[in-house]
Amino acid sequence: MTRYAFSLFLLLLCSGYRASAQIVTYPVPRELYYAMHNDDYTVTVRPLGSREWIDLYEYKIKVDMDTQSDASFVQFDFNGKVEIRVQKNNGDVRSVKIRPLSKDIKSELKGTVVKFVLDHPEDLSVEFNNDRLHNLHLFTNPIEKNRPHKGDKNVMYFEAGIHEPTNKDKDFRIPSNTTVYLEPGAFLKGGITCDSVENVKIIGRGCLLTPQEGVKISFSKNILIDGLTAIDPRHYTVFGGQSQNITIKHLRSFSYQGWSDGIDMMCCHKVLVDSVFMRNSDDCIAIYNHRWQYYGGTDNIEVRNSTLWADVAHPINIGGHGNPDAIPGETMENIWIHNVDILEEDEDDPPYEGCMAVDAGDRNLLKNIRFENIRVENIQEGCLFYLKVRFNDKYDKQPGRGIEDIVFKNIVYNGQNESLSVIKGFDETRKIKNVLFDNVLINGIKMKGLDNFSKNDFLENVRFK
Repeated sequence: MTRYAFSLFLLLLCSGYRASAQIVTYPVPRELYYAMHNDDYTVTVRPLGSREWIDLYEYKIKVDMDTQSDASFVQFDFNGKVEIRVQKNNGDVRSVKIRPLSKDIKSELKGTVVKFVLDHPEDLSVEFNNDRLHNLHLFTNPIEKNRPHKGDKNVMYFEAGIHEPTNKDKDFRIPSNTTVYLEPGAFLKGGITCDSVENVKIIGRGCLLTPQEGVKISFSKNILIDGLTAIDPRHYTVFGGQSQNITIKHLRSFSYQGWSDGIDMMCCHKVLVDSVFMRNSDDCIAIYNHRWQYYGGTDNIEVRNSTLWADVAHPINIGGHGNPDAIPGETMENIWIHNVDILEEDEDDPPYEGCMAVDAGDRNLLKNIRFENIRVENIQEGCLFYLKVRFNDKYDKQPGRGIEDIVFKNIVYNGQNESLSVIKGFDETRKIKNVLFDNVLINGIKMKGLDNFSKNDFLENVRFK
């Protein structure tokens, strides 16, 4: 049995061990087996206590627009306790780090091999010798339940293998009241479009491979995306325009080209982003008002339990585009970002810096935005906070109207490369108001003032707790 032909399902009941473990690996299409393999690592997994290791397929993916480096990822499903072994096949090994550090994964390093145990699914980066450009990404999922069957009513089913759209737009267009299922080992070489539809589920363990856009949602409602991995989308991984009731869960994304954002929402309402891993060469999460044909402001957006890695640009970018012709303008409100690990920011262009950027242009008013329990691990270039009522002549036709009622609570950063954070209003009528920094720790020191900020006088009621 070749490992690209079949998925492996293993059920082990070990006498003398309290728990059983199930492991499900995914088939690899024959056409991709040699083309996408990366032999930098050999990765195996076994139920804890078993003698037999299961070999995983190591995919090669490109990361970081500046270097276009070859990194790796593996994925599988499991329950119970499993032991993972990662062998580095090239060069010596001086150290290993498993991130996010907040997961506190205990590991054992011997020679060129590291071992560690998981008792629940995690998305991790395994980095030897602090090499973050040629690292191993490890994605694990719970065992699938209630998966649809091919032939079920209103199910668009993609089996393991490569699938290409036949229309001129090179995308798969989804009608209302449809479940799209990508079984493990399914690769769609094209995007998925939801245009003026409702009640659509896009689920499964399959992949989107080099689409122009990953999933595009326009003028739609009640859309669920759960479990997909996007590899090298040319532009957005998920794009939402003037849509509502969108849920995005357990999405993973790698992009390395310019303007290849992760998740962008424009004039959307009631959006939940939960447990995603985004490594992008543009904004990982961007939330805007009007752009192109989308109007109506933005509200009730929640991002939680996620890992963001911006090889270029912002991990989180809020504000920006709006409707300069609207009187008084569009409003963006009620945004909550919490329990998020930011692994990287690398942005050397000052107008576009900020791990947490709240940036009002084009008559936008931004209010009631909360960042809570955010852990920032590394800044190559850029700054931690960026709050600005702006006029950017490249993108704006009017200044923003203001920023108000912003909370940063339980923020932790340990690093040395950041530039000054920014907090600037535009003028006396377009200020930044009511900002609270509550328990912000930078290199172990609690923030008590704006000493490390570039600032101006158009601020009102900035507090520290």
